[in-house]
Amino acid sequence: MEIYVRKAEEKDIDRILSLLKQVLEIHAAIRPDIFVSGTTKYTKEELKMIFTNEETPVFVAADRNDTVLGYVFCMLQVTKNYTNMKDRKTLYIDDLCVDQNHQGKHIGTTLYDYVIEYAKKQNCNDVTLNVWEGNDKARLFYEKIGMKVRKTQMEHLLEE
Repeated sequence: MEIYVRKAEEKDIDRILSLLKQVLEIHAAIRPDIFVSGTTKYTKEELKMIFTNEETPVFVAADRNDTVLGYVFCMLQVTKNYTNMKDRKTLYIDDLCVDQNHQGKHIGTTLYDYVIEYAKKQNCNDVTLNVWEGNDKARLFYEKIGMKVRKTQMEHLLEE
């Protein structure tokens, strides 16, 4: 299967919303106390704004028919002039999704490799992301492509 990566465009919004629903349902199954099933992370209007912001690049993996099979939402983050930290430029992966019907075809790896090259061109020091505890499939994928744990966020749930 031929796959290419390009910047997301307004014409991709409906397909991306469909993929956002897939991701949301995974998270809602893991953490129903946090995520609302049947929703998405962004609206059409928000996606339009995100797509035009150079600080929040979004890339899609498409087949030869230009059907979007996956996406990666990114955010450029700059740490500068902190007294206790060195200046850094990070490309944060806010969300990465491959259509559940097309997983296992190296689409996620293709998107990730594209992001790594993009980050290098932007003179970033690193690429980071978060994985929800319980999303073992995603965590295994990220470990397989070479990512390492930087820090662990912990919680103590309080009863209502």
